[in-house]
Amino acid sequence: MTGRLAVVGAGLMGSGIAQVAAQAGWEVTMRDLDQASVQRGIDGIRTSLNRFAQKGKIAEADVEAALGRITTTTDIEAVADADIVVEAVFEKIELKHDVFRVLDKICKDGVILATNTSAIPVTQIAAVTARPEAVVGTHFFSPVPMMKLCELVRGFKTTDDTLASARSFAEGIGKTCIVVNRDIAGFVTTRLIAALVVEAVKLVESGVVSPEDLDVACQLGFGHTMGMQQHVDLTGVDVLLHATRNIYNDTADEKFFPPELLQRMVTAGDLGRKSGKGFYNYS
Repeated sequence: MTGRLAVVGAGLMGSGIAQVAAQAGWEVTMRDLDQASVQRGIDGIRTSLNRFAQKGKIAEADVEAALGRITTTTDIEAVADADIVVEAVFEKIELKHDVFRVLDKICKDGVILATNTSAIPVTQIAAVTARPEAVVGTHFFSPVPMMKLCELVRGFKTTDDTLASARSFAEGIGKTCIVVNRDIAGFVTTRLIAALVVEAVKLVESGVVSPEDLDVACQLGFGHTMGMQQHVDLTGVDVLLHATRNIYNDTADEKFFPPELLQRMVTAGDLGRKSGKGFYNYS
């Protein structure tokens, strides 16, 4: 399955989705609010593809071929002819509502409207459209070119055909899918990681353990590929703060209540890798 894909949001997730789709033969339009954002996105894709080529995982010719299938734009109208649109903007319901209201107005009939949300119920996002049956969650994992999982999330009105099309797309770009049949906040994977993140940050916050030693424990004790604090820095401290808040607001379950340290770090601008500092320094 290939066709025309639009990705709304050129950040870490959006550019990663655009990259793997282009590698799989999709014609991709990647849109963000300003030229600087889309340029960062395409620069990141080029760097990622070159890294794969240097390691011998793809041919040099594949780099330019994939880049040639990606068009960048700041014009939301440019996504109107896509067969699938994947929204990958910041994890705030107001922003996602703004995007989906516009997509609902401009996109053709039969398009799949997908959201890369990791924690917000798909039903809430779909509610601002006149076609909630065509809205589905496609929760990819970071970094998208490396991570094989895609969590498909069914909203209250998502049809079987929409879910099947989303699965065909995700599997066609190399992902293995699981299906979340009821779109509770946080779904499956974010529920699990949020509970671990909250407890890990509390242990660091209270001085029980250093971030470095906690991460060694996760890697050597549990077989994780990276430690929990490293995961927070990679994903974004702000992203995980919003995710834990969303789950807590939906469940009132104290185990998801975000620790004060997360809020203080976000206020201070220590957002992880993307800002140069989080639980670790990257400058």
